[in-house]
Amino acid sequence: MLDLECKDSIFFGYQKKVLTLWRSYDYAPTFIDQPNDSVMTNKERYAQLCQEYPEINLFMQEWWLSAVCAGKQWDVLFSYDKSGNIQGALPYLIRKRMLMRYIIMPQQTQIGGIWIRPDYADRSERVKLITEDLVAQLKQLHLAYYYQQYAEGNKTVDAMVEQGFKKRERVSYRIDDLSDMQKIIDSFSKNKKRQLQKALSLHVDYQMSDEEFYRFHTLCLRQQKKRISYTREFFLVLARQSMSRHQGQIIAIKDEKERTAAAAFVVWDSQQMYYLIPCYSPEFKDSGAGALLVLEALKLAQKVTRAFDFEGSMIRGVANHYKQFGSTPHTYYSVRKYYKPLFAFFTFLNRISVSRLG
Repeated sequence: MLDLECKDSIFFGYQKKVLTLWRSYDYAPTFIDQPNDSVMTNKERYAQLCQEYPEINLFMQEWWLSAVCAGKQWDVLFSYDKSGNIQGALPYLIRKRMLMRYIIMPQQTQIGGIWIRPDYADRSERVKLITEDLVAQLKQLHLAYYYQQYAEGNKTVDAMVEQGFKKRERVSYRIDDLSDMQKIIDSFSKNKKRQLQKALSLHVDYQMSDEEFYRFHTLCLRQQKKRISYTREFFLVLARQSMSRHQGQIIAIKDEKERTAAAAFVVWDSQQMYYLIPCYSPEFKDSGAGALLVLEALKLAQKVTRAFDFEGSMIRGVANHYKQFGSTPHTYYSVRKYYKPLFAFFTFLNRISVSRLG
């Protein structure tokens, strides 16, 4: 079912360029006092920040946001220390509906929110002040609604709650140690091991193109009387950007006749791989292709990163499927705030409409 929190495709329109305002704290100098890079745009400054701190989460990297927000309005708010250095950043996607502006997560993007410079991340008072600064700048955007998802351990979440935002726990499933593949396979449930036995006649293929993947996913959903949630253009931009950076791969499982039984688009950074878009042909439901697809993704992850994230779901059946691969739950948070009651009312009406259609 469509959810305003994660699906922005139900809205329309674009917004004129949003100007970033700096709140005047004793540790946050004005724009005039910033270094000589003041002619840079916020996005350019953020791209430079991501190069300086490559450990910034994949979903918050400048190149990722440029890909998933292509054709849409995104920007960045900054908080500066008294030396003029960036101490916090808040990248965001802004949309507009009925003259009301709102911030939500881009499609296929699990994590966003506030980034704190590592040397300040464990200093609770500093985190609180940086958060207050960025929240004050959010207010200057005259929003109707704010929604972003924050990574596990992000200490700005509680500071956001103190500022009147609501948080909700969400769960993703992860395999944290990829060093011993046999140990990982041994942790699979009996059901998944049986499925792997069924899949002995299938093989992995790394040559599926982005166009073929999109057509395959569309077909799989059509056979289930469902619609794909992202456009062809969106996927091509994201896939090509990711693969050109050697941070993305399409994995396909095929039978002896070269028919595709299952496929997945995975992405990764130095910390973990994300099982971003898996799709399965209903015709191969009992072939074990789904289990083999996960195993092949895990083998690739072992070569390129440290952990594997199933991009978990709050749906019980999906969560149970992921747990059968020996994954453990990890909590992350959604943080939201309705600035205008009218927007909350329209959101409520939209959910009623979607539930009736679905």
